[in-house]
Amino acid sequence: MGDKANAHPGAAGRAATADHPASVRNVVLVGHSGSGKTTLVEALALTAGAVNRAGRVEDGTSVSDYDDIEHRQQRSVQLSLVPVAWGGYKINILDTPGYADFVGELRAGLRAADAALFVVSAAEGAEGITGATRMVWEECAAVGMPRAIVVTHLEAARADFTDMTRCCAEAFGADDPDAVLPLYLPLHGEQGPDGHAPVTGLVGLLSQRVFDYASGERKESEPGADQLPLIEEARNKLIEGIIAESEDESLMDRYLSGADIDYDTLVQDLERAVARGIFHPVLAAAPAAEGARQGIGTVELLELITGGFPTPLEHPAPAVTTPAGKPRPALTCDPEGPLAAEVVKTASDPYVGRISLVRVFSGTLRPDETVHVSGHGLADRGHEDHDVDERVGALSSPFGKQQRTLSQAIAGDLACVAKLGRAETGDTLSAKDDPLLMEPWDMPDPLLPLAIEAHSKADEDKLSQGLSRLVAEDPTMRLEQNQDTHQVVLWCLGEAHADVALERLRNRYGVQVDLVPHKVSLRETFGGKSTGRGRHVKQSGGHGQFAICEIEVEPLPGGSGIEFVDKVVGGAVPRQFIPSVEKGIRAQAAKGVAAGYQLIDVRVTLLDGKAHSVDSSDAAFQTAGALALREAAADATIHLLEPVAEVRVLVGDEHVGSVMSDLSGRRGRVVGTEQAPGGRTLVRAEVPEIEIGRYAVDLRSLSQGTARFSRCYARHEPMPPQLSQKIREQAENGV
Repeated sequence: MGDKANAHPGAAGRAATADHPASVRNVVLVGHSGSGKTTLVEALALTAGAVNRAGRVEDGTSVSDYDDIEHRQQRSVQLSLVPVAWGGYKINILDTPGYADFVGELRAGLRAADAALFVVSAAEGAEGITGATRMVWEECAAVGMPRAIVVTHLEAARADFTDMTRCCAEAFGADDPDAVLPLYLPLHGEQGPDGHAPVTGLVGLLSQRVFDYASGERKESEPGADQLPLIEEARNKLIEGIIAESEDESLMDRYLSGADIDYDTLVQDLERAVARGIFHPVLAAAPAAEGARQGIGTVELLELITGGFPTPLEHPAPAVTTPAGKPRPALTCDPEGPLAAEVVKTASDPYVGRISLVRVFSGTLRPDETVHVSGHGLADRGHEDHDVDERVGALSSPFGKQQRTLSQAIAGDLACVAKLGRAETGDTLSAKDDPLLMEPWDMPDPLLPLAIEAHSKADEDKLSQGLSRLVAEDPTMRLEQNQDTHQVVLWCLGEAHADVALERLRNRYGVQVDLVPHKVSLRETFGGKSTGRGRHVKQSGGHGQFAICEIEVEPLPGGSGIEFVDKVVGGAVPRQFIPSVEKGIRAQAAKGVAAGYQLIDVRVTLLDGKAHSVDSSDAAFQTAGALALREAAADATIHLLEPVAEVRVLVGDEHVGSVMSDLSGRRGRVVGTEQAPGGRTLVRAEVPEIEIGRYAVDLRSLSQGTARFSRCYARHEPMPPQLSQKIREQAENGV
């Protein structure tokens, strides 16, 4: 694996290609913002010969140069693909954002990959392993995804590789700390004036070989006598860890009896344990020094990826059905099998149009062929179910801002597809005569509402199309047209996610919007019995308008809606006009009777009325019914009802007290707690929705990014009188 002496870098200027799934490796980089993922990608591309020493491809851009928004934000905000060639393999490196607001891009990367590299910063120590990173580790563990750990920022003054390895074992090896062990130890040069000794190379624990990068070129040699004691203890522990996970149970007996386990056997067992997801090697990486051709540890890392990570043939494909939901046989990673690919990312290019990044799980995707595009199950997020046939445009492989043409994309590979006008992130591409639908991956629920209005009439004309394109790119956003508040609401994962969405609307789609306060859907109801009389009498020549009705209104239990009862006797209101009275009452109830919110949970009884043989009409009695309800409301106590959400918060035990105290401060009622795996607690509470508009942001701050929550509507309850009065005053003032 990483101890192999002779590497075979790919050639600069060529797109990496794959002719068989066994020659493909798909690896996703995971780590919090600032851990060094993008720098590591560029270092790997340099070592593989995909870029020059300045980190640039042929057009002068960086391999990580994707979105102008990223440069302005000074952080990665989207999933990016960098394919490189190494030793006869094509490695698709998926760089993911480290900021929690863009976890949707991370989940997409996990879907497209077969293994994960967790990048942690030695400069930050244990604080560099965030709770969010631990949760992603657990997600990978749940599906058995192979994982390795890369320690970066070894050049930092306080960097300590040994201490960082210990922190990784504690954070990621809770069940088996001996399954998280280093493959190499860093070698340090002479101390500088500040007392810091720079990393100049690595020593392989299995091969007991030194890889010296001090000259700018990777040079291999035997360890010196002073270096052997340094590696002996770590090497023995690594061998024991490998043997403990070996499928050959006789190895442990041979090792304990003092037998020498040969190098090739250890490497083979190590590779198998890594591929099975039960052993997690720790590697070190540092950027290339000025003028150097390779970064420290990049060759070793590329060898781990090609030798220790599984091929797409070993990674189970997602379950598939027909678009109608009929189960289909499980897919295999066969280039000759039925076509099944998935859109894991959608982007817009001002010159090319929509570009879809797809992972091909089965079959072979070719340019200029017609495919079936299926998208189901995300209607609640503004993505209507759709089944359409579309012609595939050019296939390409990204390098910076270039797109290098591909002749095909086989099972197990990733490629960019142009001109799929209807395809959205999460959609399935399949043969038009054999349409399939893949089971969607778990996408986080957006819980931060953003109420927006078009800035001008010109923006209003473009708003709908801009929003639909924005949501098509990012399924973690949800677009809501609230019928109660008449607001357009864009639901996001956090403030940074919202900022990027607004910037894309403005700069990519030319739509300027204004933020307005988000409103919740309040309701009104009667606090007690009341009566009202509606009199609509007008005479203006010709047929006039005449309708009188008397009603009684009384409150009902929550969830009862509007109940209409007819108790008219003697034909005071003719039979044909009683439905008119009900229609007018229901129309007025929908508009509200106090603060402009829908009236619910009342029984309205029609008691009496009067009609005219000529001037009475359907419209007149509708108006009279509405007037009667308004008069009844004027003489009654009207309660404003606010929606209450059932909130479930999964939080680390150390933050439970803070979370429960915060929920109480939001007028919440904690209804129960229960222990959850991994030292966490599930807190269940009922909280008014008006109090949790920014809870997605506040909870992240409270829990240092480790907690997650879900919410669902429970019921409407009366608001406190002081809040109710404030909202009524705002309604009266037109606020």
